[in-house]
Amino acid sequence: MRTLFKTSYDADINLFRDGRHAMWYGLLLAIAIVLPFVLGDFELGEVAHVLIWAIAGMGLMILVGQTGQPSLGHASFLAVGCYANVILQNDYGVPFILSLPIAGLIAGLAGVAIALPTSRLHGIYLGIATLAVSVLTGDLIVIAEPVTKGVFGLYAPQITIFGITIDRYGNPDRFYWLILAVTVIVVLLYKNLLRSPLGRSFAAVRDSEVSARAMGVNIPRTKAVSFGLSAGITGIAGALMGHYTGIFNNETFNLIMSIQLLLMIVIGGLGSIHGAFFGAIVVALLPQAIVFVRDTVSAVAGTSSVAIPGMETAIFGIILVVFILFEPMGIYGRWVKIRTWFELFPFARRDMFRRQRSYLKTERMR
Repeated sequence: MRTLFKTSYDADINLFRDGRHAMWYGLLLAIAIVLPFVLGDFELGEVAHVLIWAIAGMGLMILVGQTGQPSLGHASFLAVGCYANVILQNDYGVPFILSLPIAGLIAGLAGVAIALPTSRLHGIYLGIATLAVSVLTGDLIVIAEPVTKGVFGLYAPQITIFGITIDRYGNPDRFYWLILAVTVIVVLLYKNLLRSPLGRSFAAVRDSEVSARAMGVNIPRTKAVSFGLSAGITGIAGALMGHYTGIFNNETFNLIMSIQLLLMIVIGGLGSIHGAFFGAIVVALLPQAIVFVRDTVSAVAGTSSVAIPGMETAIFGIILVVFILFEPMGIYGRWVKIRTWFELFPFARRDMFRRQRSYLKTERMR
């Protein structure tokens, strides 16, 4: 059994818990670097798709997993980041290396603008408010037709960085390197945020707003900052998603995508970077898995392949129900239990993972 002894508070705020933790992160990065040399163009494009969804998941995870504020409208911030990035490049000639962070900043400001009037809402009421934002986004894109081209949509230009052309289809390996670099930056930002005073304020608001207020945390400001950071990172993912798809319009970032984002981090595991990546794997690769299984069954049965409308949504819903019933902590929670069982063997017991219905007494005052 491996035991980690802590001799100072620095152990709780270090970037990595210990050397073994840093080694695993380094190994994952090494695998990501090797992938372009062993995968084909199609497989590499799917991995890039997973990473884009993981960036969006980490953005939403800051708000839902770390601050405890539910959101059903984050597809709106994907749209803001996507449209801002392409409009800046096409209409104003801003290079991609500047348009990407500016698009994230614009999406972050949009998140703050939504957070200010909704800072006093909780639970289902906040979810409904963000749901309304997601529903209105498509209409706003159509209304702003002179800028957004409405239902006709926009085409994402080729990316040029220091004279190097990057295209999703022309050179998918370069596009993958770009996505990987942005992913690493977002992961480092996320991990540093968690160990900062601001990240601890997020956790305090999530666990108990009454207790957080008693400790001097400014609740409205903390929620607004959380919304802004969450929307900003999600906006960056939206900008990258625009270059991945190549063309998009008012129907691209719809309500279904907002729900998918929320369900993705629930399935992956709330409150962890790993959960965003696990959920992204499910969301990004599920359509391909459905097509593969459908074609395989058709080939074995000797019949033609028939696409069933709504199959992807139905399977995704079934997966969500299974996790809520049997593993509310998500895929990462299940992995932690398996790892802990092996670390404590032969002293591990099933009851050690039993959920307890407990809450802070201060929450009764909310």
